[in-house]
Amino acid sequence: MKYKKLKNSELSRKSIQDFKSSLKTPLIIVLDNIRSLNNIGSVFRTSDAFLIEEVLLCGITGTPPHKDIQKTALGSTESVIWKYYKSTVDSLIYLKNKRVKIYAIEQTFNSISLKDFKIDSDLKYAFVLGNEINGVSQEVINLCEGVIEVPQIGTKHSLNIAVCNGIITWDFFQKLKR
Repeated sequence: MKYKKLKNSELSRKSIQDFKSSLKTPLIIVLDNIRSLNNIGSVFRTSDAFLIEEVLLCGITGTPPHKDIQKTALGSTESVIWKYYKSTVDSLIYLKNKRVKIYAIEQTFNSISLKDFKIDSDLKYAFVLGNEINGVSQEVINLCEGVIEVPQIGTKHSLNIAVCNGIITWDFFQKLKR
């Protein structure tokens, strides 16, 4: 058989303890007032898959443990470090104090296309993902180093935040590994 599906026991997955002690990808995901608990769970799962350093949950963004987050996260809320902030601005102040380069993922004048975004492997980055209806708030954008836009050519000019997070996280991970 050319392709045999692997069993879970054959996947060499990290234990939660191994995950916590592993060198992390120098990326922090900031969720700016995300309404969908399923989206939040998906962000945790993607963060686990790529050893993301931390997830910051801000404003109305739901927090674990919640059954709808857990349903999508599949236990990754136990491995991925997360913090809650009443306001996204407060989370960005925390990041700026740690000298993290902060980028909003949004559509703005003078945004950087994801394909043109360059990373410096000696730095730590944070990507801010915004509310499903209003996106990243202008107040938050004003505090960012820059804005990254995921190019889209269809009739809808927005992606589900879980999908967008998957794209930007994978892109960052690939650029870091080069």
